[in-house]
Amino acid sequence: MKLVDTCGWLEWLIDGKLACQFEAALTDTDQLLVPTTVQFELYKWVRRERNEALALETVALTEQGVVVPLTSSIALLAGDLSLDHSLAFADAIIYATARQQRARVVTCDNHFEGLENAHYIPKS
Repeated sequence: MKLVDTCGWLEWLIDGKLACQFEAALTDTDQLLVPTTVQFELYKWVRRERNEALALETVALTEQGVVVPLTSSIALLAGDLSLDHSLAFADAIIYATARQQRARVVTCDNHFEGLENAHYIPKS
């Protein structure tokens, strides 16, 4: 299973320079985990930058994968991971979701660089 972080989704959606690095994980929807936190971040970004209709379409696209809601166990694990690795709220929730689901995080967010089961793709 793979979990693509929000920055990877955005790279792919806007056809950024790293889009091809995320395409395989995002199109293998049977193996794609999508935390509700990623849905939140995508909806917020697309609504702010484009419009609500496109934001809703983007969320619908994420639902082709396996959506993982935020649970108490994920929240508590995220708290531990946040303290252990100095992760911000959303990154900690995303990383905790991947850890709990035994998935690999695929990201270009340098906050994940060096973390176990995180495939970090540098932006430069």
